[in-house]
Amino acid sequence: MSAVEQVSTRAGVRTPERVRPDWARYARRGALYALATLGAILFMGPFLFAISGSLKSVSEIHVFPPTLVPARPAFENYARLFDIPGVYFARWYLNSIIITVLAVIGTVLTATAAAYGFSRFRWRGRDFCFVVLLSTLVLPEEVVIIPKFLLFHYVPLALFGHTWIDTWFPLIVPSWFGGGAFSVFLLRQFFMQIPRDLDEAATIDGANSWQILWRILMPLAQPALATVAIFAFLTHWNDFFHPLIYLSTVENFPLSVGLRWFQQTANDQSEPREHLLMAASILMVLPCVLIFFTMQRYFVRGIVMSGIKG
Repeated sequence: MSAVEQVSTRAGVRTPERVRPDWARYARRGALYALATLGAILFMGPFLFAISGSLKSVSEIHVFPPTLVPARPAFENYARLFDIPGVYFARWYLNSIIITVLAVIGTVLTATAAAYGFSRFRWRGRDFCFVVLLSTLVLPEEVVIIPKFLLFHYVPLALFGHTWIDTWFPLIVPSWFGGGAFSVFLLRQFFMQIPRDLDEAATIDGANSWQILWRILMPLAQPALATVAIFAFLTHWNDFFHPLIYLSTVENFPLSVGLRWFQQTANDQSEPREHLLMAASILMVLPCVLIFFTMQRYFVRGIVMSGIKG
């Protein structure tokens, strides 16, 4: 013990202990960061490999072992997608945008109206109808695809004189009739957390039900509406099953089915097109990536504030 410590001890004054760093806590945190970084690299590996393949030439993409960084980035691969004979890439991209935008608008509007009816009004059979609606979530799509195909063929044929098969109507119209059980459920949960005092105050001021929905509830429900829009966009943009069933004309294909057509025609050609297929895949994924980074905070708020727990 030093002279200062001896004097302090005799005087009854204890010197503060030296703060020692918690090396174990730092080691655990460093291990978690290293594990998270390794997981991110592993999950980003296929995406980075696709970007690298889209920038390679024909000869370089078949090199073994494969290289991650191309010797000379071939950005012209993206431009070539729009000039390939028999491949309507620009048309497919526009088709996907039109189908997805119209379906998202229909989903948001009709799901909001349905959720408003389930959450703010009392009517006979409301809970039973909501349970029946939720039960459709466990119904596989493969079970109802044949009845839906017959519905879109015979009903429009009887009413309008022509079928809806090989048109975009089967891909868009169902979104304008409720928007799906999950969208209604998420918005209903959000509306139920908004105090009814706001509705009563608006009613005293002379607002009707639609004005309450449009001017009070929908501005407050922006996170939930954004979440529904994100889910609807990803669902319809990446939908492959329904366009494959309903569409048969190549010019009417969305991008999801068009890429499959492009892959099939590429296999029939003597010239390899794997690098072009990689570039087309990157262009298809790009809107989803942009939406994720720009709407991430709205998505998280919508899930948390709607009361859905994992």
